[in-house]
Amino acid sequence: MTIAVDFDGTIVEHAYPQIGEELPFATETLRMLIRDRHKLILWSVREGELLDEAIQWCRERGVEFYAVNRDYPEEVASHNRSYSRKIKADYFIDDRNLGGLPDWGLIYQMITQGTTWQDLLRDARRNARLDSAGNTKKKHWWQRK
Repeated sequence: MTIAVDFDGTIVEHAYPQIGEELPFATETLRMLIRDRHKLILWSVREGELLDEAIQWCRERGVEFYAVNRDYPEEVASHNRSYSRKIKADYFIDDRNLGGLPDWGLIYQMITQGTTWQDLLRDARRNARLDSAGNTKKKHWWQRK
């Protein structure tokens, strides 16, 4: 799959234009996704030297992106009649998601197992209704419908 990944607030804490502290397990998860043969695109508002610093920061941690702010490494706007600034990806990982950024463990689980937010919420609700032995918890009289 092709996965577009934001930098500030997603891989590192917000400190723009500086580079913030790494979010827990961000680069480890990205390396695992690369190892799993996913194509990662760095998808950032950063440009010029600030973008180069972010790319180098990731590279120093073993994260080498397939492309940066484009669909494929060789893409050039003047040579592509259908060029669009909108990245074409299967998934977008960004702290500005509706609902916020899940932790990197959940992100990896969602990608590798094909689960969605809805799946995770449904499972959490189901698990909340089960006791430790897996039996349905008895509802109190005021909870019954």
